[in-house]
Amino acid sequence: MPSLIEISSMDKKKIQNLAETMSKQAKHFDKAEAESLIKLFNGLLEEQPASGRAVNGLDRGMFRHIMHTTFGMTDDMLVDGVFRAFDKDNDNFVSLKEWIEGLSVFLRGTLDEKIQYCFNVYDLNGDGFISREEMFHMLKNSLVRQPIEEDPDEGVKDLVEITLKKMDHDHDGRLSFVDFEKSVKEEDLLLEAFGTCLPDAKHILMFEKHTFQD
Repeated sequence: MPSLIEISSMDKKKIQNLAETMSKQAKHFDKAEAESLIKLFNGLLEEQPASGRAVNGLDRGMFRHIMHTTFGMTDDMLVDGVFRAFDKDNDNFVSLKEWIEGLSVFLRGTLDEKIQYCFNVYDLNGDGFISREEMFHMLKNSLVRQPIEEDPDEGVKDLVEITLKKMDHDHDGRLSFVDFEKSVKEEDLLLEAFGTCLPDAKHILMFEKHTFQD
């Protein structure tokens, strides 16, 4: 994989060659679309404030900014989960490869791909399970926006128990990937049960129009 300095100074032929490789790895984009995403990535890197250290890609701050402004995703807890789902090597940067492969699922993924992606977002500590505590934090964060007189924690705890009763097929008090997958296959509205982590159709259309057609 070329370094960012090499990418930023690439001539058209090099970008086209890289786009061809990327389009094979991210099956939902053709070569021209991959080329557009490479150019967008390079532009975002140039906008990213210099941190004084080696940069391997988009940092958490720039990634959060993109999610906020481009896709209307303002729940920072979930946006951090999206960042982790993109950042597959856990180096705290989204590389060009991770950017294109992540967007392939984020924008155009199959149901199976989105199930795996959403599970990864919701598995806050990366242990392979969505625990009661993780459900509580995500549901409280996404549902309790306005101050109310009653104790909001009790309502969220009740919702966690209702969710577990519906989705915890092996009855171990947490959701494995198998639990989550089976639940979503039975009722696809459960895909984003713990908060919005995929863009809606309007934001996808706007992003693709701006990136691929302009």
